Amino acid sequence: MRAVVQRVTYGSVSIDGQLVSSIERGVVVLLGVGTDDTHADASYLANKIVGLRIFADQDDKMNLDLRDVQGSVLAVSQFTLHGDARRGRRPSYSQAAPPALAEELYLACVEEMRQLGVPVETGIFQAMMQVEIHNDGPVTVLLDSKRVF
Repeated sequence: MRAVVQRVTYGSVSIDGQLVSSIERGVVVLLGVGTDDTHADASYLANKIVGLRIFADQDDKMNLDLRDVQGSVLAVSQFTLHGDARRGRRPSYSQAAPPALAEELYLACVEEMRQLGVPVETGIFQAMMQVEIHNDGPVTVLLDSKRVF
């Protein structure tokens, strides 16, 4: 699984001009599921996202995580994170999981973050969404459960 994690002061998802969900301080997570991902990948990313120390402490050092700052997560499924554009100009999405598996693991990751004590809002799976992100910093971290050392 892959995730783009952006520290935000505000994030929201709208569909057809209607607000679906929003958060204040926290992270917007764009989450992509690959064909070979499992529940272990979802668990790894959930724990990593919640534990990322990307919020400033009293000394203005990035030393605090979501729970320390009472932050929230806005999790948005995004299959295009598994796009491969090495050949030609049109990305191939053959490594993106089929919808049933993608939704299962996306929801598993969301539920695990909630179990870790963090409020999580979501987009609508497979919907065409407008995502508003007020990146704070900017701070953006890329995570990939298959690139664990």
